[in-house]
Parts: sequence; C-alpha cells; structure tokens
Amino acid sequence: MKFAVIVFPGSNCDVDMYHAIKDELGEEVEYVWHDATDLSDFDGILLPGGFSYGDYLRSGAIAGFSNVMKEVVKAAEAGKPVLGVCNGFQILLEVGLLPGAMKRNENLKFMCRPVHLKVANNNTAFTSAYDKDEVISVPIAHGEGNYYCDEETLQTLKENNQIVFTYEENPNGSLVDIAGITNERGNVLGMMPHPERAVDELLGSADGLKLFQSIVKNWRESHVTTA
Repeated sequence: MKFAVIVFPGSNCDVDMYHAIKDELGEEVEYVWHDATDLSDFDGILLPGGFSYGDYLRSGAIAGFSNVMKEVVKAAEAGKPVLGVCNGFQILLEVGLLPGAMKRNENLKFMCRPVHLKVANNNTAFTSAYDKDEVISVPIAHGEGNYYCDEETLQTLKENNQIVFTYEENPNGSLVDIAGITNERGNVLGMMPHPERAVDELLGSADGLKLFQSIVKNWRESHVTTA
C-alpha cells in the first residue's frame, strides 16, 4: 500500500507520520507538497498535524484552499482512506469532508500530554484491529481541539455511528467527548489525538499502531482479486 503524507507550510508532524508508515508498518510512503495536483498514484492519504500557514485566520482555513486539497477531496470521493490528525482534522472540517468545526480548548490553553481514548466504533477501516470500547493511550497536542457541531449534525453522527473515538476524560470541552469522527461512508477519519506518536513502546505507547494496521489490512482485503 502506498501512502501520501501531505506537507503544508507549518506542518510539524509529517516526519512522525512518515516514520509510522515506513518504519513501523513497512509500507511505501512519500511526502507530497501542498501544491501537488495529482494524488492518483497513492492508495491512502495522510494529513498530519502542525500549524499549517501559521494557523492564521483559524486553524486549517488557509490550507483548505491549497491545490492538493482538491485532490484529497477526489481521493475521498473515490473511496480511498483519508486520515487527518490534529491540524489535518481541522483541514478536513474546513473543506467539508467532515461535519462540524473546532473551537479553542475550553481552558484557552495549548495542551500536550497523553490521554485515554475509548474506541467507540471498531467497525471502520481505521479501527477494525481494536476491540469495541477498548481504551487506548494516545497523546494530544493542540490549542483548538474543542469539537462542535449543531444538534442536527450530532444526531446524524450518532445515528450513523460516525463517532469513532471519545475521550475518557475530556481535556478540551469537545462536544459529548468527541475525539474522532468519520464521514458517512467511513473512509475519511479526523481525530485530534496523534496515533502516529504512539506506534512504539519507546514513545510511551504503541496503541496508535493498530489504527495504521487497520488501514492496511482493510485496503488489502478490499483489493484481493480472485483467480
């Protein structure tokens, strides 16, 4: 499986994402600059964390207008797995691939520490290697991770089982403890915690590795051809 790690001016978790794919999974991966106009050669798209364009206007707003995001939207519409982490999640919200918006953390402070997440839905291409309601340790690093949506959208998220990760102890005020959601089709995931920073026990946790293993496993199963 071949992954693209999208790099914007201000991305700072792209190397972590690259390491998770190449060194921990052993899969093919390339950095792709924000002005790219073709992602057709890639099987999976990864939008890393950081501060794209300095988080001016609001987090992810300017990155949403980058050339590459038109291609990310095409990839999502084609059913390819698209993962946005932290700032990547914010960008997915900005381009409408996921519903809702991000507000500043409730305490108005940047937070960087491990948190415990519950796998609320393990029936997705990103979570199938986890058990239902499994509690995992994954770090956060954000100042605007307070997820919000209107009541109608929240009801849709619940009905379609799109809430994939929730916080055991809410660090940022996020609505109903939401830490990660998918689109209705289930091939686009946005999450604030950083699974790419939890892929080896040397980093304090390897709980994030199953997320990437799930992506590869589901992609391979969907691309098996019968003779």
